[in-house]
Amino acid sequence: MELSRPSRLGRRAFSALAGTTVLGLALGGSVSSAALPYSAGPGPVPTGPPPGPPGADGRRHRVALDRHSLLVDGRRLALWSGELHPFRLPSPSLWRDVLQKMRAYGHNAVSVRLAWNQHSPAPGTYDFTGVRDLDLFLRTAAECALYVVVHPGPYIGADVDAGGLPGWLTAVGAGDRSTDPVYLRHADEWLRRVDAIVARHQFTRGTGTVLLYRADVPGRAGLDRLRARLRADGIEVPLLHPGSPLAWEEPERTRDAAEARRLHLDRLARGSTLHNVRMAFGGTSWGWLPAPSAPSPTYDPTAAIDEARRPTEKLAPLHQLGHLLRHVPDFTRMSEAPAVRAADARIRVRHLANPDTGAHAYVLRNDSAADVTSTLPMGGTDVEVTVPARDAKLLATGLRLGAGRRLAYATVQPMLTTSVGKLDVAAFVGRAGEMAHLVVDCPDEPWPTRLDEEAAWAFDQGRLHVSVPLKEDRLTRVRVRSGETDRTLLLLLADDAASLRLWPYETPSGRILVRGPELLREAALDGATVRLTGDTVDERELEVWAPPGITDVTWNGARVQSGLGRALSLMTVWPLPGVPGLVLPALEGWRRRPENFEAEPGYGDEGWTVADRRTSHSTTPVPDGQPVLFADDYGFHYGDVWYRARLTGASGLTSVSLAYRTGAGGLLMAWLDGEPLGTHRPGRGPDDGGGTRAATADFRLPEGLRASLRERRGEGTSPPVLAVLVRRTQHGQDAYRAARGLVSARFEGASPDVSWRIMGAAVPDPVRGPLNHGGLYGERHGWHLPGHDDGAWEPGSPAAAGDGDRRQGVTWYRTTFRLDVPPETDASVGLALGGAPGRDVRVQVFLNGWNMGAHAGGAPRTLVLPNGILRTRAAANTLALAVLADGDTPPGPGPVRLELLGSAAGGVPVEPVASPGRRRG
Repeated sequence: MELSRPSRLGRRAFSALAGTTVLGLALGGSVSSAALPYSAGPGPVPTGPPPGPPGADGRRHRVALDRHSLLVDGRRLALWSGELHPFRLPSPSLWRDVLQKMRAYGHNAVSVRLAWNQHSPAPGTYDFTGVRDLDLFLRTAAECALYVVVHPGPYIGADVDAGGLPGWLTAVGAGDRSTDPVYLRHADEWLRRVDAIVARHQFTRGTGTVLLYRADVPGRAGLDRLRARLRADGIEVPLLHPGSPLAWEEPERTRDAAEARRLHLDRLARGSTLHNVRMAFGGTSWGWLPAPSAPSPTYDPTAAIDEARRPTEKLAPLHQLGHLLRHVPDFTRMSEAPAVRAADARIRVRHLANPDTGAHAYVLRNDSAADVTSTLPMGGTDVEVTVPARDAKLLATGLRLGAGRRLAYATVQPMLTTSVGKLDVAAFVGRAGEMAHLVVDCPDEPWPTRLDEEAAWAFDQGRLHVSVPLKEDRLTRVRVRSGETDRTLLLLLADDAASLRLWPYETPSGRILVRGPELLREAALDGATVRLTGDTVDERELEVWAPPGITDVTWNGARVQSGLGRALSLMTVWPLPGVPGLVLPALEGWRRRPENFEAEPGYGDEGWTVADRRTSHSTTPVPDGQPVLFADDYGFHYGDVWYRARLTGASGLTSVSLAYRTGAGGLLMAWLDGEPLGTHRPGRGPDDGGGTRAATADFRLPEGLRASLRERRGEGTSPPVLAVLVRRTQHGQDAYRAARGLVSARFEGASPDVSWRIMGAAVPDPVRGPLNHGGLYGERHGWHLPGHDDGAWEPGSPAAAGDGDRRQGVTWYRTTFRLDVPPETDASVGLALGGAPGRDVRVQVFLNGWNMGAHAGGAPRTLVLPNGILRTRAAANTLALAVLADGDTPPGPGPVRLELLGSAAGGVPVEPVASPGRRRG
């Protein structure tokens, strides 16, 4: 679905490797020669056609490398991977949607990190079902013809709670990612469970498309253990690790298209043929998944495909470069060539050449704040080129364009070259407003035909000169014939927007090229018919270049009337329809109920855990004379946690000081005998460097409460109860054993005897997993689940909460709504919160029982509601909000509404994600 918006691998890394080496051997023995028997032989592998699209084809495959590239079955492969975290898209049907988009946008591989904490709620317990179904994801990737680079950690970073390590690991005495035996025992078990699934999908076995394996390796000894672990688990694909000669670089995130171009063209200029885009799709850090380093549920808002599965403006350069690496094999064996300099020194030039084909590449970079126009020697000519400010450009000479024709030089970037029947197609891309100049060496005098009015051409001394002013979202076509050959050359010139509607596709029966729709998902040749599936947003004409004999076109299963055009393509007579309009329902019928019953002195806490431990596995010291109060030590690893303390001998108490630790966005609320003492936040400044914010909340008791305590002297009176709610938030990525929750309590005016009890999340949700809910009363009693009986709740909406409703604590809101999205429409819907400045509240959003993430403050924010969890086909949805307010602000986020983030005609079939309601009995 293409959604509209409503109105370091360099030459140096290879220098130690001479000739061709089996990849496993080059990586220090990660793969045995028996597992990968192929060697490319003593000579270099020449540049040639890349391997075909991967799949689970049942055949053994061979993987090797030389100092230039991966070799798959003896063919050079430039890997263009995009990173996607399945755990950040909790709707397995939508995995196919994003994977199909990645393939369409030029990726031939997907890089996958696996979060241990999502799969393991307790030691020895693992779950790979539902939204955690790794087997299903790997099958889907193979069906989408993508290689897989799998990274199961155990530590993955990725701004995930504890870097992906499970919460329970904090309390079992395991050292931090070390050779500690306890840590290794649990880590080995995790990898063994993952490897049992990954081994079934290895590309070398022909049973899947897993091509490479990455791992977190603590030192040389750990690497040796890991190799043995993988061999025992049947993993035979190459292992990448921090010390391997083939380095998997982690490129920094980029903010815009120009920065993305600079980054990835720079890596290509350094000889890399192993590329990774982080992130191709960012997704949502839902529930209690995000680490303190993740500022919001939206993970990487600058990703090429955004959280709502829409393309961003950064996508165009990645799309172009991906198809270049996939369809122009010259770039799989580029070496540094003699230095070339631009006349203006502000343009830096890296010059590469392919010794097999004679092709040259020039990576031009302009780091200045102004556009720079200069001359550059290319193809024996000084060529005038312009590089925009803080941008980069890739130019080439010597590329084969078919029938003896070669690219002499061009001022625009090549995107792809392909052959369809007797037609050779070459596409070039540049910026809108740029004058594209293309020069082709022709062995025979050509017969050019201008198919679009923008193009101009001239032939002089064996060279065809083509000039085209690039217009916004406009493709210009030039047809070149010759009397000496029956092959026709078609030149396509496009700006960024038009390039995003060019779709090459390889079918088992031949290649095709499609122009027009917002997305091409799949294509198949069936007799005389080419069957296409994809998405449209606006009305679009459809143009298809297909092998001879193809006379008919279907789009999403329906035949479309078409005829042969002057560009030797099939052109539709009528445009493909766009997506119809969609009106979302208003959120009405809200009901609300306040909670925090735990603050009342008579609340029954007999089933709570007694907090009386004296030692801890945490890296945070236990204060002298205090019991361990850290939440993790009592098995409460995610979400909010409650404490209740009975204070015997507190009659003279004047103040309470509570030391606590949280991640970003944490807070503490306290009550004494049901009377609110106040709310404290750890501040918005920097943390301790490990993701922890330590704070102390000092509460002076109001005079009325102190008088009440004095009056309760004597035997037979019940001791006062101190109740504390801590929003503990996340574990740090690199200091995951630092304490969360209360650390200590100090009292003035009295020295009471204190007995503590603690309560957090109930048992993990068997479907939604351990990171879904925390320890609020409503969560423990199913208020967030579909089917909960809220008939006795009072009417009241989040927007209607006013000054008269101010109270410290938790207020819940619930409503239901129905969507009726047509089956042929893929709509991405969000929940818009806020718009009430000055309200410093914390809002936890539950959709059909799934925790979609947190919102803090009164500023507007939109949370994406993924289809599958969101029922879009005339089905009921339950929305619940848990709002924490400090008593100084109304307990609501302000207006709450559904927002259409984008829609397309097309999409993929979406299966509802299991969302069980409250269990009865």
